Amino acid sequence: MDAAAVGAAGTGNAEEVESGVHALADRARTAARRLARANRAVKDLGLLEIGRNIVAQRDLVLAANARDLAAGRDKGTSAALLDRLTLTPERLDGLASALEMLAGLPDPVGSVARGQTLPNGLRLRQVHVPLGVVAAIYEARPNVTVDIAGLALKSGNAVLLRGGSAAQNTNAVLVDIIRDSLDAVGLPADAVQSVDAYGRAGANVLMRARGKVDVLIPRGGRDLIQTVVANASVPVIETGEGNVHIYLDESAPAEMAVDILLNAKTQRPSVCNTVETLLVHRGAAAAGAVLSALAAAGVRLHADERIRAVLPAGVMASEAGEDDWGREYMDLDLAVAMVDDLDEALAHIRRWTTGHTEAIITNDLANAERFIAEIDSAAVIVNASTRFTDGGEFGLGAEVGISTQKMHARGPMGLRELTTTKWIVQGDGQIRT
Repeated sequence: MDAAAVGAAGTGNAEEVESGVHALADRARTAARRLARANRAVKDLGLLEIGRNIVAQRDLVLAANARDLAAGRDKGTSAALLDRLTLTPERLDGLASALEMLAGLPDPVGSVARGQTLPNGLRLRQVHVPLGVVAAIYEARPNVTVDIAGLALKSGNAVLLRGGSAAQNTNAVLVDIIRDSLDAVGLPADAVQSVDAYGRAGANVLMRARGKVDVLIPRGGRDLIQTVVANASVPVIETGEGNVHIYLDESAPAEMAVDILLNAKTQRPSVCNTVETLLVHRGAAAAGAVLSALAAAGVRLHADERIRAVLPAGVMASEAGEDDWGREYMDLDLAVAMVDDLDEALAHIRRWTTGHTEAIITNDLANAERFIAEIDSAAVIVNASTRFTDGGEFGLGAEVGISTQKMHARGPMGLRELTTTKWIVQGDGQIRT
């Protein structure tokens, strides 16, 4: 498994590691049963307490984060991962605000998905209930520690976290703050636990803890996600690799196109909803303005032969190879190709998509509607930045990740996606004949 994702091997022999992780899972199960009975008021109180304490103890969090960043630089960690690893006072305020927003959202637990009374008088309700024990494996993303803990608390789940060695100091402080906050409001501290002390071996045990872990969510790069999918025996929800496309239609307005592309590529290039490939209609009047603006913003263009032949004066581009079309750069790099029409754009996306987010910039309603109908991704966007594919931006409060699968959850995973359902059947002595 990728060392950056799951860290050092940890301590103890295999039996000790398995016993230790299973003990944490058993404590999580006990905590999950308590959380399932908790009412909204106390869960919201816990969310607000976590947010207040993160802000109040920001100096402690930032000092731990500085140690992780220094270690990362010493190891030659990429700029993209360092950006994901970095916490600032503003980002901590954002985490607290997200927790406050979560507290203001309806509690999904107990909400009725559907119901009916059968002809024989049986009363049926399908209601949302917590998943139970949710495990998460992620890399260099201490914000995810808070996001997952908050979403799990509100949806009545306990969580087991594996945040990786890159953020081990930051995550340790955040988990302590979260657990103390839960205890302070009368909620079980064991609702949030970390297996980081068991290192890579602990992550492997977590992936195989069938019967103790109800669902596992990997969040990170392709190597991490595919390693978890290939090795886990517990149910896995795949998230997040984002080879995101934007199609610049022939009718795209130049000013709108420039604003969208600059935001989608340069606002925060290290995240999964950043555009990685631009497909340009051969007759798009906005092409020159868009390519010039991207180059002026420091974006390194990797272009096919047709695009390189029409580059505006002063704009440079390297030759795009086959590997560029499927690459998640997570940096200020962008693959650019020219297409003859919408058909060719759709074919390119179908071949190279990871099912995350695709967008079209157009003034042609028919093209927009066809793009929506034929693109099979978790999010399809018309005339807006791909950076909006995000749980917070969608009004979900936060997200565990962006699911690119088609079962149970798809797209940003918020509160509802951390629940399952059960049927409640109430009768008056009916028997089946």
